[in-house]
Amino acid sequence: MRDEQPPYFNIDPDRALRDLGQPFTSARFAEISEACTRGRTDLASRGMDEEGHKSLRLFSTWEITRYLIPVATPHFRRVLKGNPDLPQGRSETETGAKWFSLDEVLKLRAHFAAEGSKTKEYLPYRPEGLPAKMVAVANFKGGVGKTSTAAHLAMSAALDGYRVLVIDLDSQGSMTSIFGGKVEDEWQTIFPLLARHYGQHLRGENQRRIERGDPPVPMDDTLSEAISVKAQDLIQTTHWSNIDLIGAQLNLYWSEFQIPVWRMQARTWKLWDALTEILETDGVLDDYDVIFLDTPPALGYLTINGLSAADILLVPLGASFLEFDSTGRFFDMLHSTFSSIEEGENIAARALGREEMAFEWDAVRAVVTRYDGGQQGEMAALMQAYLGQVLVPERQGYTALIGQAGEQVSGIYEADYRDFNRETYVRGRATFDATYAAFKRLLLATWRRDELAANVAERAK
Repeated sequence: MRDEQPPYFNIDPDRALRDLGQPFTSARFAEISEACTRGRTDLASRGMDEEGHKSLRLFSTWEITRYLIPVATPHFRRVLKGNPDLPQGRSETETGAKWFSLDEVLKLRAHFAAEGSKTKEYLPYRPEGLPAKMVAVANFKGGVGKTSTAAHLAMSAALDGYRVLVIDLDSQGSMTSIFGGKVEDEWQTIFPLLARHYGQHLRGENQRRIERGDPPVPMDDTLSEAISVKAQDLIQTTHWSNIDLIGAQLNLYWSEFQIPVWRMQARTWKLWDALTEILETDGVLDDYDVIFLDTPPALGYLTINGLSAADILLVPLGASFLEFDSTGRFFDMLHSTFSSIEEGENIAARALGREEMAFEWDAVRAVVTRYDGGQQGEMAALMQAYLGQVLVPERQGYTALIGQAGEQVSGIYEADYRDFNRETYVRGRATFDATYAAFKRLLLATWRRDELAANVAERAK
């Protein structure tokens, strides 16, 4: 049989013209945008109730004893029977499996921590007196699984018992959609906190100007309004009882234009410290255990704020030449950006005899996402050879569970395992469990290092 000709042969220009449609004007962009908005709203509403709120599914006894609380199923049932004041769960049939809300799981976890074996880790390691760890997930190449990785790590940490805050710095708002956030305008995003930091700096700078006899820089309405905004005003609860959110929407992108204007008005304003200092001042670092920062796919001012604030930087990438090459350029830009900030600040510091500044991160790791072991093993091994410890050996595979969760605008931990066969569910979540385990080792190690350093400092007093 003769092979069929390729589809690009014998295209009829007149037929192609009939299919072409009318030329586009700028007004058509608005029509397309409106259509996408309707579709986005429709997709984001999946899993929401009639009032437009998301709810988290229940967790079965099997899931709790396998994944959430390290206790044997028979003992778990005995404890519930012997403690009627504890959450007892609910079942769909008289003899069916018991199902529990996440809030109930957290109460059960606390009970086992107080009454159970001291040799088991019912509560995750968290040193007292130390602030939350901030984790930025960043790469300027889109489509590498940045938001998905950040969301699943946040969910993993919440299931592990940590108090989690997610901050969406990406004006596309994908992370906000995953957690069902409602953001009307930029005043419900991180923008007013950055404006407040600049406004407070400008007030101090203006006082010094007045003392020198120079005219002050005017405080516009935006800065005056932002001065009174606190982080707690922006934090939303989510359908996860121990995950809160500061969301994002399209107007947040205005920050990328406004921040350099502020910087030009007051060169002494350290914009890279804005997010860290505001969260610290407002007590947010004491209210949570882990704070995840989902950054835009570009090295702009919002990303610089997120990276500067972070204790741990995670860089997702696929196991392909193009993504490996792009990620190398991303690290090159990180070096250029932060070293230039350091040099600019330290010229003045050296002239004034002050201590020089240097950015520092507890840990930086690259994470392979959307991994296909059958096709990408050689490339992943090559990347591992070049990056060494920087590339974590655990790789996020792609399974049916991940695909279906993405279609539902949710995370794999929100998927009900009864919608799959159990093997598919176990295999699907195993790849993200491994990623979380690698992250948790970093988290615990950095906390432990801080804890030991604090102990040494305390003994030296």
